[in-house]
Order: sequence, then C-alpha cells, then structure tokens
Amino acid sequence: MPDSPRLHDGAHAWKGYALAVLAAVCWATGGVMAKWLMGPVDSATAAWPIASPGMQLQPTILAGARAILSFLLLLGYLVLRGPRSLRVAPRHLPFLAVFGVVAMAGLHVAYYQAIAYSNVATAVLLEYLAPVIVLVLSVLFLDEPFRWVLPAGVALSVVGCALVVGALGGDGLVVSRAGIAWGLVAAILYATYQLLGKWASTRHSPWTLLCYGLGFASVFWLVYVGGPAPIGEPFSTPVGALALVYIALVATVIPFGASLKALHYIDATKAVVTLTLEPVIAGVIAWTVLGERFDALQLLGGALVLAAIVLVQRASRLEDVLPPVP
Repeated sequence: MPDSPRLHDGAHAWKGYALAVLAAVCWATGGVMAKWLMGPVDSATAAWPIASPGMQLQPTILAGARAILSFLLLLGYLVLRGPRSLRVAPRHLPFLAVFGVVAMAGLHVAYYQAIAYSNVATAVLLEYLAPVIVLVLSVLFLDEPFRWVLPAGVALSVVGCALVVGALGGDGLVVSRAGIAWGLVAAILYATYQLLGKWASTRHSPWTLLCYGLGFASVFWLVYVGGPAPIGEPFSTPVGALALVYIALVATVIPFGASLKALHYIDATKAVVTLTLEPVIAGVIAWTVLGERFDALQLLGGALVLAAIVLVQRASRLEDVLPPVP
C-alpha cells in the first residue's frame, strides 16, 4: 500500500470521526475482554453474564502477548497482500522504533504502573488528560488552527471521562506521588502516539506504520517480560487462545489502524477527543456483561463526552467561516 495523502477537509472529515469511533468501540470491547479473562463475573448484577475463565494473567504478560500476536497477524496479512507495504527507507527505522517502543509499548507500561500505585479510576483519568497535551502541542507545532470551541471540547471530554471512571464517586481517586507521576507519563505517551501518528500520516500508510510499530513493541515486550516463555501463558487454554486472537485482531490491529487512518482526515485534537468514547463504551459493556457499576454520574459523564465530540466536530465547520484566534 503506498503512502496516502492527507485528505483533511470538510468533505472527508466525517471519515476521520467514523474511524475514531470505530477505534473507540474496538478498544472498549478489548478492555472488557481482558477483564473477562482476568476476573470473575458478577452473575447477580450482569444483564447477560458470561462465566469468566479467571486466568489471573499479569497485565504485562497479556499486553506482550497481544502485541506479538497482533504483529504476526498483521505481518502475515501484508506479506500475502504484497511486499510494497513493508518497504520503508532505512532512515525511517529510528522513527518507527521510537513509535513502537515509546508511543505504543511504553504507554502500556506507564498505564499499568499508574494502576499499581493508585487505582484504575486514577490511571484512566490521568491518561485521558492527553487531549489537553495534544491540543497545546498541535497548535504550537502542527499548525492546527486554534478555536475556542476546541479547548471547550477538550474540557468536556476530560470531565466526562472523570465521571465515567468513577473519579467523583465510588472508590474515587487514590492519590500517590508515584501514581500521579506514572499517570502523567501515560498521558504524555498517549499524546505522543497521536502526534507521531499525525506527523507520519503523510509519510506512511497506517498499516505500514502499525506493522513496524507493533514489531518494535514486540521486541520490547520480549525483553521486558524475560523472553518468549511467559508470553505463552495466555495460550494455555483454548478459551484463552481464542480470546487473545480476538484482542489481537479486533482490539488491536483494527482500532490502531483505524485511529492512525483517522489522522489523515481530522486533526489530532479532534481525533483524541473522539477516542474518549472508549471508557464510556467500555463502561456500558462492562455493566451489561460483567455486572460492573454504572450509575447516574457515569451516565452524565458519557453525555459530556458525546457533547465534546459534537463540539469538536462543529469546529471543523467553523474553520471555514471564522478566523483563527491570534
């Protein structure tokens, strides 16, 4: 697949939003699938309970197996489709290595460390500060036009995510210096993924970028977990193997590819705000299938995220009629 030109204009912006929504849905289902693999299901509160195998996998092992299997599946597809997608200039390899190790694998490490030193609500809230970082850096370095509607959308998405993950209710936030530090690192790396993907969107096709990124991430994970032996743990049962194939294909290859392709059509800020649908969708699915709590505050948070997406989508139309803020 040859490098694709950027098609950022009103006629094609809807494609970017559709791809970002697709990525959010796929990532959300993958997160719920991972929870299903690792923990019991509350059959008393779940609308459609599905018994969990309760494999109790370490998150880093699952992340490593996911990256490696995703890389092999995508590599096989691209080889069958034709070798052109795998051809990159040697001078681009350092960038692709940084993209895979720092922006993909590094993000997962920081996120898991934030959970370890705090809790899931704190880690997710800090990670989803990424739209703020993306907005600032996109305006400063990527020539993204600044409209007041964009920071309004970013603020709505951050507050909405805080409500969805229960930061203002339930167990609330667990604050520690290490947890905050790792959570902020996760936000920076998530923003880095979006910004590097945006920069590369005119230089590489999404599948080329993703394949090399997953390849370098796989090398990182093999070193991080101490070799290939631990990676085989999720494949120890047929249920685990099938679930991991789903996570690799539906929750990794498709959404990462879709999110990178979305950057051909919309700016990074608009893409990352749209992707904050992920915790909303994951919360609804987890409430339905796994019996997890989903209350009125979380519903309000989901509504705020949807409002944020509408705002940034309207920003695309305003760009043609309003001058940028000086």
